[in-house]
Amino acid sequence: MSSTVLITGANRGVGLALARHYRGEGWQVIGVCREASFELAEAANRVIEGIDVTRPEDVARLAEDLQGESLDLLINNAGMLHDETLGALDFEAIRAQMEVNAYAPLRVVEALLPCLGEGAKIANITSRMGSIADNDSGGRYGYRASKAALNAFGKSLAVDLAPRGIAVAQLHPGYVQTRMVNFGGLISPEQAADGLAARIAELNLETSGGFWHSNGERLPW
Repeated sequence: MSSTVLITGANRGVGLALARHYRGEGWQVIGVCREASFELAEAANRVIEGIDVTRPEDVARLAEDLQGESLDLLINNAGMLHDETLGALDFEAIRAQMEVNAYAPLRVVEALLPCLGEGAKIANITSRMGSIADNDSGGRYGYRASKAALNAFGKSLAVDLAPRGIAVAQLHPGYVQTRMVNFGGLISPEQAADGLAARIAELNLETSGGFWHSNGERLPW
């Protein structure tokens, strides 16, 4: 019996590359997104569209659609990046990034807990920009804060879900050539997906709660 993975933000970029990777490995892939794409329809076994992970009613509908089903892996990939400048801060943009990058993954985990049994894994796609120790360039207030919050949520989830046999990881994909960074990254989405999948495969209860680069480097908090 094949394993099942659910990926949010799966219609493009890293999410789409992850869908293709796991489908190629024989997994049952459930792609979740606001608007489906032709590429995702080809990559996933099942697409659940019209889901805005910041909307409680949408996440509740997602949970209802999956009622009685089992997930072996949940990948919280949906994300948002804005660039704020001190002196001209856009607090609405900061708030929106907190909603998408931090609150939404926690909301999705909470809603889908009935689908996650012993041995399941949760991968939160975060960023090394959420590392406080690694911040030597400043700026990106909303993105940095939201990813730091996601890291904190992920660590707490790892502690709270350990008795249920569920492992959790915070994973930085690398500087990826996606629309989020105007395709100016250093690695392709496919390379990022391969590295992320390798880290997820290594994840277990002993390493649960960690913060890693997709290349295997342990990142500082």
